[in-house]
Amino acid sequence: MSARRLSTMVACVGLLIPLTCLGEELVIATVNNGHMITLQALSGEFERQHPDIELKWITLEEGKLRQQVSRDVATKAGQFDVMTIGAYEAPIWGKLGWIRPITPAPSYDVADLLPTIRQSLSVNGQLYALPFYGESSMTMVRTDLLKAAGIHLGPTPTWDQIKQAAERLHAPDKDIYGICLRGKPGWGENMALISTMVNTFGGQWFNMDWKPQLNTPPWHRAVSLYADLLKYAGPPGAVANGYNENLALFMAGRCAIWVDATVAGAFVNQADQSKVAGKVDFLQAPTGSTPKGSHWLWTWALAIPVSSQKAAAAQAFIEWATSKEYIQLVARREGWAAVPSGTRESTYAAPAFRQANPHAPVERMAIATANPHDATLPKSPYSGIQWASIPEFQAIGTAVGLQISRLLQEPVSVSEVLEKSQQISERKMREAGYIR
Repeated sequence: MSARRLSTMVACVGLLIPLTCLGEELVIATVNNGHMITLQALSGEFERQHPDIELKWITLEEGKLRQQVSRDVATKAGQFDVMTIGAYEAPIWGKLGWIRPITPAPSYDVADLLPTIRQSLSVNGQLYALPFYGESSMTMVRTDLLKAAGIHLGPTPTWDQIKQAAERLHAPDKDIYGICLRGKPGWGENMALISTMVNTFGGQWFNMDWKPQLNTPPWHRAVSLYADLLKYAGPPGAVANGYNENLALFMAGRCAIWVDATVAGAFVNQADQSKVAGKVDFLQAPTGSTPKGSHWLWTWALAIPVSSQKAAAAQAFIEWATSKEYIQLVARREGWAAVPSGTRESTYAAPAFRQANPHAPVERMAIATANPHDATLPKSPYSGIQWASIPEFQAIGTAVGLQISRLLQEPVSVSEVLEKSQQISERKMREAGYIR
């Protein structure tokens, strides 16, 4: 028992309603990234404002977080009161009745939320989670390395241009790698990037009859390019690298190019943490044969499982953590570069935020133009950019991610990997009743 809770018990002695006085403990499951760690560090301010609520944090790596919260919400086990989930889970779980609808107080200012982010967490206009931060994907390049090599990349590079630049900038003897990309397998890991590559080369996950389309020319082109980039211009052991690992590599000056989440811009230009601060340019995510689906849309959001018996306290915390007031708190305590972005119009309107975050215009444009309902050149039966919005996709995406990761570890061909991925996907879609 914490000292704070013990002191509350002492203060409650003699009162007629000790259980109410003791208050509630909220168990919060969250991901181990920078913005969430800041939230945990500043959460004492919420506890000060709400002395009857105590917060208990369960902080996990992204893949483990998804496994635990998915299991808990599906079984209604009640382990967590607040869950960190994303734009994939929120509408699906909302429709299934696994998480509670959320109607914030008028002072929360729902209209200030970016439209694409708000819509991604809603079902028929009803919010089922509140966004802590939002993101799309973008290209980060070392301006000093490009200049020295005489390479110019415009604001909207192609994947072919990225490949040529990465190969020229690759200098492992100097501990500099041409490009860093997600290699860690998982539907929200390597497949988040690969799905956008497939989209922009004219591919899709499923056709209008829900038949998987993995053994097709767009998939072959995208996956071949991805594997070649990491094998011939990437860091060793890339299969173990996700967002956090690549962030560390880039900030240490070891990646010339990095294509990943726009949220990274808040960290790579912090001079006290990053060796490349002031030497980074931010470009839109690369395109292939079409701009459709070339950049993803994501938000880490906070939701309340229906199994929680502390819904009122949980909503009070969620509203606080995603409010304009919390953004101002971070700005005062940590600086505008540490503010969680991608959620509110008022954040991008703040001159101090724009000054501290050179990536802000690229991020804002990417989020605004990401369209989950029209992300593929051929018509698709699903919404989603880096995923397909069906419950079965988690298992399918992760299985395919594991297959593709073999290209970074084993002497296998792209054809072999995609044929196996097609078989796995067809089997799972058949078992789920989508196809015969």
